[in-house]
Parts: sequence; C-alpha cells; structure tokens
Amino acid sequence: MKVLIVDDEEMIRNVLREYIEFDGGEADEAQDGMEAVKKCRENDYDIVLMDVMMPRLDGFSAVKEIKKYKDVPAIMLSARGEEYDKLFGFEIGSDDYVTKPFSPKEVIARIHAVVNRTKGAAERAPRDQYEFEGLKIDIAGRNVYVNGERAELTPKEYELLFYFVENRGVALTRERLLNKVWGYDFYGDDRTVDTHVKMLRGNLKEYRKFIVTLRGLGYKFEA
Repeated sequence: MKVLIVDDEEMIRNVLREYIEFDGGEADEAQDGMEAVKKCRENDYDIVLMDVMMPRLDGFSAVKEIKKYKDVPAIMLSARGEEYDKLFGFEIGSDDYVTKPFSPKEVIARIHAVVNRTKGAAERAPRDQYEFEGLKIDIAGRNVYVNGERAELTPKEYELLFYFVENRGVALTRERLLNKVWGYDFYGDDRTVDTHVKMLRGNLKEYRKFIVTLRGLGYKFEA
C-alpha cells in the first residue's frame, strides 16, 4: 500500500511515515497542497493523508484538484474539528476526517478501513469490458470478439453471455437464467436455456470452454 502524506509539519510527516512503514506500507511526502497535486499527477497512490491548513494551497482545494483527474481516496487531517469543516471535507470528495491531535494507530486503522472499502466498491462495480484470453466482451457496445473477429450473436445470446460474465464463478440454475435473461413471465422450459447455451458455445468457438455445465443444476462461467 502506497500512501502520500501531505502536511507542512515535518514532525507529523515523520511520525506517520514511521507507522505506515512499520505497518508494511510505503510512504511518500509533500509539504503543501501544490506539491501534493504535482505528485498525484506523476504517481499512483492507494490513499492520500491531507492536512487542511497549509501554505500555498490548502488541503480542501488540493483534494478537489486531485479528484478532477484521479479517483484516489483521501483522509483529511485537521486541528479544526467543527461539524462544518467535516461536512465540507466530505462534500469535496474526502473519504474520512481525522481531528488533530490524533493517534497514529487510529490513522493506520482508518487508512485500512478506507482502502478496503474503496477496493470493495470497485470490485463490486459493474464493468463495461472484459477480456478472457482471445475472447473480448464489450457490454456497453454489445460487441463480442473471438480472436479479433466480431461474433454475430442473437439478442438473447448477447444477454445470456453478458449475464454469465457478470456472474462469473457463480453456479447458475436453469430457472435463474430463465428468470433473469428471459423474464419472470416467460413460459419456456429448461430446454430453452440449453438450446441457447449450445448456440452461444458454437459462436464462441474454442472459448466455449468457459461455459461449464453443472450436471443436474445449470451452468457456470469459469475463466
């Protein structure tokens, strides 16, 4: 985990660096908001610890500028603990607010909480494009490419493949596939699912291997 510590007080930067490195992380430093913005443009960080009151460019303004081009989580550090300051910090995009004087151990705990929360949200967020070996799937554009060539799928085959991919690794019953892909008011049976899976596999060529049959249950997309 790489952390950028932004504070005009060297002692605070040194203490936080010591605890971050003891925790197994990597720390970089900036003395003011201007330097922090420059470093975030040039480097990638897992999180930024941002002091509020600094010369040249305050922490709030620095976070607003950084968030324009990089979605990096930020924890504000401030001697001002008024509710207004905390609310303003959240409004401009900060993820947490720690009031000085603080316990370095508490800051470390908050770093882990924010990073884990941010990563969890990113993993849960739906994606538009996937790539599994030579199989490329563009959900937003409704395009599927097999070894660089566009596959011509029926509308239901697209929907079926997209649902498989978005639920990869999950065992999907034929009933669930009918409900989610065809709709609850569809009066077909299991053979409808099996027929479409067979056609979809044919269009995916060698990447048919990703759609695994679960005997007596349904299917699972494994890649």
